[in-house]
Amino acid sequence: MMIIRPLMETDADALLNLAHKAGIGFTSLPADPDRIASKIAASLAAFSGQVNLKCEQSYMFVLEDTSVSKVVGICGIESSIGLSSPWYSYRIGTLVHSSRELSVHNTFPTLYLSNDQTACAEVCTLFLDPDYRHSKNGNLLSKSRFLFLAEFPERFESKIIAEMRGVSNDDGQSPFWDGLGAHFFDMPFADADHLTGLGKKEFIAELMPRHPLYINLLPQEAQDVIGKVHASTRPARKMLEDEGFRYQGYVDIFDGGPALETQVQDIRAVRDSRHYTVTIKDNCEDNKPLSETPYLVSNTSLTGYRCAMAYIKPPVSGPLCISTELATALHLTTGDPIRIVPLFVPRL
Repeated sequence: MMIIRPLMETDADALLNLAHKAGIGFTSLPADPDRIASKIAASLAAFSGQVNLKCEQSYMFVLEDTSVSKVVGICGIESSIGLSSPWYSYRIGTLVHSSRELSVHNTFPTLYLSNDQTACAEVCTLFLDPDYRHSKNGNLLSKSRFLFLAEFPERFESKIIAEMRGVSNDDGQSPFWDGLGAHFFDMPFADADHLTGLGKKEFIAELMPRHPLYINLLPQEAQDVIGKVHASTRPARKMLEDEGFRYQGYVDIFDGGPALETQVQDIRAVRDSRHYTVTIKDNCEDNKPLSETPYLVSNTSLTGYRCAMAYIKPPVSGPLCISTELATALHLTTGDPIRIVPLFVPRL
């Protein structure tokens, strides 16, 4: 069975393996043992700590194939960003040059270095082993976070963003970086990307220009990828947009990838999720014939959070019947609460 659970100390080697598979451009999971160790420590502290939105708390989850005891994916939620170190993005704006005397009126799109997304929550660090990109595993991995947000909203800021990986090729070259950042940083994209993944962001403020940058002065290759995502990230973007996230004109300062945003309460899976109490049987009559609708199902525990996908039929009233296998995987017993929501947006 595929199960979502909190990150544990014993997952370090598995995360390093995933980081190598992710490659250049995936800044939130660098292939660095020390950085991975710090991520694990931060996540353990978040799950065991008290609610505190005045500091950044990082909740990390893994997808485990329990049939072979293998970690095959990772995802996370940051409670708030930009508090311990500045959070930078480009905001796409507009400048107008006008001359009444010459009857000239020109409008130019621009890039502004911005800290506007400071103190937002963030869904982050989404990566699934390529061998497991089937059977709706990607949907389970990404959307499992929304049931956690629904259960523990007090631990997160009300506005939430998702930075999408921008366009780069197999060699790690980014057209946006080559057309803009490389002129100010004098280093390859991979090196700047690596430093950011290690949390060394001070050089951004020290080296980036503070005045607006005219987009039409960039090479066409750089202009063409602003707000666009890496090919492997397109399904993740579509998934988030289906849940209510929207692109509002903010892009990453390195690769030009878009940042999507919404209010936590407006996420479809948060808004539409429901609680039931559990009854456990291996021949649940309510689920026969087997439902064609896959559901996200989770327990309501903080440190023992578990989430899975199941084909169930919620009752009109009364308890929800689940199998012994699912109950065991979610650490549930009869009478416990369970939170569920359809995995996909219901068709009208």
